[in-house]
Amino acid sequence: MNKEYTEAKARFEAGVMKTLQKNKERKEAFTTGGGIPLERLYGPDLTEGTDYIKEIGFPGEYPFTRGVQSTMFRGRFWTMRQYAGFASAEESNERYRYLLASGTTGLSVAFDLPTQIGYDSDDPMAQGECGKVGVAIDSLKDMEILFDQIPLDKVSTSMTINAPASVLLAMYICVGEKQGVPMSELSGTIQNDILKEYIARGTYIFPPKPSMRLITDIFEFCSQNVPKWNTISISGYHIREAGSTAAQEVAFTLADGVAYVEAARSKGLDPNVFGERLSFFFNAHNDFLEEVAKFRAARRMWAKIMKDRFGVTNPKAQMLRFHTQTGGSTLTAQQPENNIVRVTMQALAAVLGGTQSLHTNSMDEALALPSEKSVMIALRTQQIIAYESGVTNTVDPLAGSYVVETLTNQIEEKAFEYIQQIDEMGGMLTAIEKGYVQKHIQDSAYEFQRAVESKEAVVVGVNKFQIEEKNKDMKLLTVDASVGERQIKKLHELRATRDNIAVSNALDAIRTAASSESQNLMPLIIDAVRAYATEGEICGVLRGIFGEYTENIVL
Repeated sequence: MNKEYTEAKARFEAGVMKTLQKNKERKEAFTTGGGIPLERLYGPDLTEGTDYIKEIGFPGEYPFTRGVQSTMFRGRFWTMRQYAGFASAEESNERYRYLLASGTTGLSVAFDLPTQIGYDSDDPMAQGECGKVGVAIDSLKDMEILFDQIPLDKVSTSMTINAPASVLLAMYICVGEKQGVPMSELSGTIQNDILKEYIARGTYIFPPKPSMRLITDIFEFCSQNVPKWNTISISGYHIREAGSTAAQEVAFTLADGVAYVEAARSKGLDPNVFGERLSFFFNAHNDFLEEVAKFRAARRMWAKIMKDRFGVTNPKAQMLRFHTQTGGSTLTAQQPENNIVRVTMQALAAVLGGTQSLHTNSMDEALALPSEKSVMIALRTQQIIAYESGVTNTVDPLAGSYVVETLTNQIEEKAFEYIQQIDEMGGMLTAIEKGYVQKHIQDSAYEFQRAVESKEAVVVGVNKFQIEEKNKDMKLLTVDASVGERQIKKLHELRATRDNIAVSNALDAIRTAASSESQNLMPLIIDAVRAYATEGEICGVLRGIFGEYTENIVL
């Protein structure tokens, strides 16, 4: 650093010391939400030594720190998705068509809990849960209703489904067939990330080994038959919702990604090919600058991992493309209108961080499934950022900020430390089995809750600036119990009218193939779905062969 700057900074710091003798700062130490210490002032001395071309570079070029496209949002905006699904396929279809008419550019499907863990609506395990946290999908018949009048050759769909991902993808492919859309023309994403279920979310069915087989079967099948489909959305979102820091979210998500790439390579798949269809899913949390830096660090880290660790030479397979959802755990039931502001800041951080797709939470989601009005406000938030804020008119506008570049470096350094520790343990599956990842998340969640309860961390309207809330008449969306009754009736009618011999033969074929590892299960699952076998029946066959996973409790 040149002498002039060094002398000027020394003069500035001497002046600050005099100021502090009269006026103390608000607290002794400042950190990001993830605990990274923050300097009072950032200047060029803190980024001195950074190789611009190697570490920052240009958008659309390795290491993609500044974005995966050269023109980013000057070319086209991110896909504006709204995560939706509740009650029946009929009601969810109505919401989807409402969202598309309002300007949503992609659909994101939320499934109810029985669907997420492979049970039909008439299973005793599903009692009281049908349609409550998402839409109930038992068979291809429900999926046909869900996408009625929605052209699958024109709409990109993301489906948040993991353990039974192969079944729901098969249903989507069959709906496309019925619409006359070949699977080669379908575009969208299936979450299909089972490792984060073991870590943070809990909607698993099978043990890790057969679960990884199902995932790599999807990789292989889609590489050959559904080339526009993102075969996995490797999710840090739920890791962050469980209480991780920003650096932990990046580290554990990318470590999951490493495990998936290794599993696919061991099956003989080429990461230069399937790597193009890997996608990621991150949380947008409250600490604005840390979140922007987190997205930039994750992109750079994945490019390095794919190039240096796996020898990937295809630039498209080196890119980290990601969807973002604003932080559900940051929403408060108290003064819910404040959530509009939180979501706006989080969404802006995602845009400035270079997201490819975005869901904005609704203000009432701490209380219930989002109402139609609150969903509209959430969508309009994205549209105002896109069309009115001006931040989309230049690529990576916060690049060069001393604090953003420094935080990017610090998050990358900390995240790689975690990944190194995971590698030394034998990889992510071993780290999960030993409870390493879960323990770190639990410790971070505890520290945050302690800070909230001590008021060291302020949550507006919760532990500071509380008011007596007189307006209790907010209209919340509720799911009537009759939804389950109607769904069970439809299911029984389906079983009575379909070709049950064809269903039985299709299920037997899956049972036989699942007993060995020589055959890809996806074509057989598609055949079963086409015959109107239910999700519960298909998953039941796989349960019989694979068994069920039992959680490793970490204290």
